[in-house]
Amino acid sequence: MNFFDLCAAIGRGIGQACAACGRLLAHMVRLTYRYWWVVCTVLALAIAAALYYTRQDNITYKMNAIALLNGPSVQQFEQAYGPLHTGKLLVPGSAIEPLMGEKKVCAFDMFRVVDCLDDGVADYVDYKRKVAPTDTMNVVMNDRVNLQFRVKSCDMALVPQIEQAMLDYLNADAAMQQSYAVYLKNLRNEASFNHRQAMKLDSLTSKYYFNNPAISQADSRTYNGGVAFYGDRRIRLFLDEIYEQHEHLQLVDYRLQLATAPVVLENHFSAYPKPVNGRTPFLILFLLLGWGLGCALAELIDKRKALNAWLKA
Repeated sequence: MNFFDLCAAIGRGIGQACAACGRLLAHMVRLTYRYWWVVCTVLALAIAAALYYTRQDNITYKMNAIALLNGPSVQQFEQAYGPLHTGKLLVPGSAIEPLMGEKKVCAFDMFRVVDCLDDGVADYVDYKRKVAPTDTMNVVMNDRVNLQFRVKSCDMALVPQIEQAMLDYLNADAAMQQSYAVYLKNLRNEASFNHRQAMKLDSLTSKYYFNNPAISQADSRTYNGGVAFYGDRRIRLFLDEIYEQHEHLQLVDYRLQLATAPVVLENHFSAYPKPVNGRTPFLILFLLLGWGLGCALAELIDKRKALNAWLKA
């Protein structure tokens, strides 16, 4: 079999599948027409179930927030977050335990955050879990994860309490506390070093060359291009280095300001606009399921004599 034979076989298979679907749909329409009272009854029950499931008090939303890991690795965080995902807490008496027991919050999950340009800036959340950890085009960040849980609209006022209880539970993990202590010490040393380097760069441009009385103005001369010399020393304004150092210093100071715990949130939990059980899509889904179930019951009624004879045989 060559490539064209394979394409022809695939085309014939698709055509046969479409024809079978058409025959099934036509048979369901005939069953609906012949046993409309059965199908309509099941459809009415399906609509009632959909309306009950999507009532206002039962509308459920996904809450998302970006968590910043101050020291712990993603693997350590996954181990600490696992009991929340499975619903079996390792720390009894936690503030979040009664909320889970009363079904106020459910479906805890986490997703990796992807940095497309590898510049330390989060670009999007991998909700579909398609990005591999070894992908060099879409780099999975090691210091950020997306946290998610589900809560009903009637319990939205509990979201700040759920958020704080979740953070208290995660930050109580002993392994993450150890990683956080080492990270905080190194971060403070890095911030101190960067401040000293910034002062040195500033002194090279303003203090030493312009405020040093040992350098005589009489020895100054200017060459082509405006390059100024004082004696044998060339004045160089380290603007590029100062800007680069300042940006890095701001980043380190920002991380130091946020490093108040092993896990902190860059933003509070916010609801995804579309609910999990929206009324319109669930009405369509329940109608299709109800129609299929009604047609199945109609088929059983239509074949009751043959089924009865098969059972008695």
